[in-house]
Amino acid sequence: MSRISVRGFAVASATAVTTVGAVVGVATGDPTNDLETTASGATLLADIPVGDQAEVQSASLTQQADTIAHAADADAKRSAEEAARLQAAEDAKSKKAEAQKAADEKAKREREAKEVASRSAARDAGDFAVQSSYTVAQVKAIAQQMVPAGQFQCFSNIINQESTWNYLAVNKSSGAYGLVQALPGSKMASAGADWRTNPATQIKWGLNYMEDRYGSPCAAWTFHQANGWY
Repeated sequence: MSRISVRGFAVASATAVTTVGAVVGVATGDPTNDLETTASGATLLADIPVGDQAEVQSASLTQQADTIAHAADADAKRSAEEAARLQAAEDAKSKKAEAQKAADEKAKREREAKEVASRSAARDAGDFAVQSSYTVAQVKAIAQQMVPAGQFQCFSNIINQESTWNYLAVNKSSGAYGLVQALPGSKMASAGADWRTNPATQIKWGLNYMEDRYGSPCAAWTFHQANGWY
C-alpha cells in the first residue's frame, strides 16, 4: 500500500485516492489551513485518528456527491433554458408565418373585391352610341369604361402591340382583324353583329376572350410578352 499526498490530505489506498480539502482543518483544529502540502508535509488519512477516519471519509463522499449534484442541476438548468429559447424562437417564427399568410389572404380578398366592384361598374358595348367613325382617343375612352380599372393597362399594352388602337386594322398576312386582331375577325360576331365597325363590340369580345382563355387581361399580357402572341 502506498501513501499518496494530495491538496489538503491523502487517503492511503491500494486502488484510489480520496481528496477532501476542508477536513485538514477539522483534523488539526485550524479551519483556515489550505496550504499546498509537499510529500514531506502532507496530511494523510493514516495520520488521522482511527476513530475519526470514517467520519472524514463520509464527509468527503458527501461533499463530492453535493458537487456532482450541483453540476447536474446546473446542466439541467442550462438545457432547460436552451430548450425554452429554441421553442420561443420556433413559436415566433410560426406566428410570423401565420400573420404573413393572413395578410396575404386579406390583400387577395381586397383585390378580388375591387375587381368585382370595378366589373360591376364597367359599361357594356351597348351602352355607347354608335358612330360612323372613332378617333384613337375615343376608342381608348370606351375601353377605359369597359375594362376593369386594375386590368386596363395590361389590356392597353396588348392593343398597342396588336393594332395600335386601330379598330379597322387588318393583318395582310393572316387576315386578323380589329383592335384585338381576332382570327378570323368573324369570331367577334358573338359579341355583336357590328363587329367590323364598332370598337365597343371588339373590346367586349377581346375582353371576354382574354378572361376565358387566360383569366384576365394581365395574365394574357404576361403570355403575350413571353410568346409574342396571345
